[in-house]
Amino acid sequence: MAYDQNNIFARILRGDLPCKKAFENEHVLAFHDIRPLAPVHVLVIPKGAYTSLDDFHEKASEAEQAALMKAIGQVARQAGVAAGGYRVIANTGGDGHQEVPHLHFHVLGGRPLGRMIGRPE
Repeated sequence: MAYDQNNIFARILRGDLPCKKAFENEHVLAFHDIRPLAPVHVLVIPKGAYTSLDDFHEKASEAEQAALMKAIGQVARQAGVAAGGYRVIANTGGDGHQEVPHLHFHVLGGRPLGRMIGRPE
């Protein structure tokens, strides 16, 4: 999948669209989802142009990879969900229902989240 420079997260990173920042460092931006699915719903994205986790692992520097993983934990702690538990989701491709073609992680918490996915009937 080719990276779309006009996807919504690329536009946020360029400053073309606003966001409610939760965390930022040299390699990562985290911001509150505009349609939260839990009391805490923060999106954590690399600042580089990566479409998926596979793309990120293939092309990102070790510094970028470490910064992204550390940021996810820091966001959970800052949001107050680390102690009680939280979920991290990265949807990839069509089967994974990825809506924005920029690698992103959803950090969800603040209430019991139920099963990860339903069992087939």
